[in-house]
Amino acid sequence: MTISNSDRARILVHALPYIKNYNGKIVVIKYGGNAMINDKLKNSVVRDIVLLSLIGVKVVLVHGGGPEISEMLSKIGKESKFVNGLRVTDTETVEIVQMVLAGKINKNLVNMIECCGGRSIGLSGLDGHMIKAEMKNEELGYVGRITKIDPRPILDVIEKGYIPVVSTLGCDDEGNVYNINADTAAAKIAGALGAESLLTLTDTAGILMDKDDPDTLITKINIEETKKLIEDGVICDGMIPKVECCTNALLDGVKKVFIVDGRIPHSILIETLTDEGIGTMFEMGEHK
Repeated sequence: MTISNSDRARILVHALPYIKNYNGKIVVIKYGGNAMINDKLKNSVVRDIVLLSLIGVKVVLVHGGGPEISEMLSKIGKESKFVNGLRVTDTETVEIVQMVLAGKINKNLVNMIECCGGRSIGLSGLDGHMIKAEMKNEELGYVGRITKIDPRPILDVIEKGYIPVVSTLGCDDEGNVYNINADTAAAKIAGALGAESLLTLTDTAGILMDKDDPDTLITKINIEETKKLIEDGVICDGMIPKVECCTNALLDGVKKVFIVDGRIPHSILIETLTDEGIGTMFEMGEHK
């Protein structure tokens, strides 16, 4: 499809109020799912992030990397074990997690952003002891529960004009390293930063009344409604912790929270710079 110059101009004019609204504001993007492993989608995400940065949005990219961790463990002959969706993380596994998250994935994302015209610096929750954590339970091993977020390393990087790319590792005062759920970390980081918005990229259209029918997308929902939908079983399985993270981010002061379909190219721009949006928006008050 060919877009005329006048169409391009109209698109830019349409986006102007949104650009004005987000200019100078912090937007946290939790990056995961298919958008991390599909090269076309990965390129789309990175270009969206660079564009937002160039128009004055202070983007913070928070990423996990479950599939690549599993792949690396398989290469060394170690089986991945999960309890209630969380990876059992012994001392050997946490070393692999640190190597993959803070090393390979983080630095590849930094490199991609730089190659697309952005400026980026990679961080992990260990830098400046940004993410303090404690053991969630002994059965899971070194899986962490966040106890404190120190946003200063991220703010320092933003102040210098770079896009922070944060891998979700945590630590305690004894130097133990913990594997942190990326959704949880992104929500806590967004709250600590006083972010304007949090966008969580997923492999679904958002919250659906019928999980098998994308036409049943709920475009706006408030905290009380999420509680009822969880009780009724509409929100279930892996979507429950994502929704809980989104509602916690609102309670921590994040102004706008979204679950966005990361399988759609440029979903970040569609959600932030258009009227319609593309996923589910979470609200504090009663939804009319």
